[in-house]
Amino acid sequence: YWEEIVFTPAAYTPTRTISGTSLTYNGEALGAFLTPQDLCKSPNGNVYVADTGNNRIVILNQDMTEVVNVITTFDNNGEEDKFKQPTGVAVSQSNQLYIADSQNRRIVVLNEDGSLAKIVDNPQAEVLEEGFRFTPLKVSVDYADRIYCVAQNMFEGIMVFESNGEFTGFFGTINVEITLWEKFWRKIATKEERSKQQLFIPTEFTGIDVDPDGFVYASNIDATGIQGVRRLNPKGEDVIKKGAKQNLGGDILFDGTTQYAGPSQFTDVVYRDYGIYSCLDRKRGRIFTYDHEGNLLYVFGGMGTQEGTFAMPVAVENIGNTIIVLDATRASILCFDVTEYGKLINDAVALRYSGDETQAVELWKKVLELDENNELANVG
Repeated sequence: YWEEIVFTPAAYTPTRTISGTSLTYNGEALGAFLTPQDLCKSPNGNVYVADTGNNRIVILNQDMTEVVNVITTFDNNGEEDKFKQPTGVAVSQSNQLYIADSQNRRIVVLNEDGSLAKIVDNPQAEVLEEGFRFTPLKVSVDYADRIYCVAQNMFEGIMVFESNGEFTGFFGTINVEITLWEKFWRKIATKEERSKQQLFIPTEFTGIDVDPDGFVYASNIDATGIQGVRRLNPKGEDVIKKGAKQNLGGDILFDGTTQYAGPSQFTDVVYRDYGIYSCLDRKRGRIFTYDHEGNLLYVFGGMGTQEGTFAMPVAVENIGNTIIVLDATRASILCFDVTEYGKLINDAVALRYSGDETQAVELWKKVLELDENNELANVG
C-alpha cells in the first residue's frame, strides 16, 4: 500500500536447470545451446526451443528430459533449406510450427511431420516504408491461424498476417504522449537541439502470447515504467485492467545508480489461465505475475550466479505448476516449481475468476496464515 518492499514467502522456487550438454539425441550428445532466444510449449505438451546460434529448433518432451526432435533443415520445393538465426518460435492449436527465421527475413511454417506448409516473407503494403527489410524477431498465432509478429525496428505495432500469409496491417500501436512542456520546448529549440532529443516514436514491443479467446498479450519497453504489458482485443485496443495502483510496469521504485538502474523492461509475457499472466523483466531478471484485475500476485527471480537467478533472461513459459525461463547467456532453461504459498494464491485467484468467491475465502485464509501482509488475501 505504501509502495514499500514487503518480503513474502517464495511463490516459486528453482528446482533444476536444463542445458543442451545434459541432453542426448539419437544416442549422441545434443551439444550446448548457443544464445537461444525463445521457447514455447505446444498443445501436446512438448517444449520448442529456438536455438538461435546453432540455427536449429530443438523439441523436448513435456518434462524436458528427452529430445523429441531437432530441426535444422526442411524441404523447400525439392531443395534443402536451412534456418539462419531463428529468434522466435510458436506452435498453433493444429500443431503447426511457426519460426521467426530472422536473418533469412521470413517466417517459416512447418507441418507436424516437418514438411513445409508455407513461407511468409517480403510483406507488401502502402503503410510500409520504401526499402523496408522484414526481420521477424518473435511470432505467435491465434486459433484462426492469424500470425502476429514483432519485427526489428518496427515501431508502428505488431505486424499481422492472415492464415494465407498476406500482411494485413499493424496491431496494438502504442502512441507516446508528449507533455505540454515538451511541446513548448520543441517549438523554441534550435534544429540542432531538436536533433539531439529523443524521437517520439511509439513504444517497442518485445514479446507476444495469445490466450484461448484470441486476446493478444504483448510485452513492451516503457520508459516511464508504468505499463510494460498490454491485452489487445481483436480490434487492437488495449483492454487490460491496471489494478488499484494503475501500474503494470514491474518495479515501481528503482535505484538510479547501479547497473540495474531505471524501470523494469519486460522482454516476454506468458498467459497462464484464469486471467493470470507472468512478465519477465530483463533488467533485473525478475518474474512479475498479475491477475486479471491487474493486482500483483508475487515476484521471484533476480540477476546473479546462484541457483534461481539469470544472466540474460529472454523468454518465459508456463507448464502446469512449473514456470520455465530461457537464459540466453547461460544457454539453459531454468525451472521453477510452485510452492504451497504460490499454489494457494493461484487457486484462490482461479476460484475468484470463475465467480466462486465462497470457496476462495477459505484459501485466502490459508494464504494469510503464511503471509499476514498479503493485501489481496486480506481483501479476498
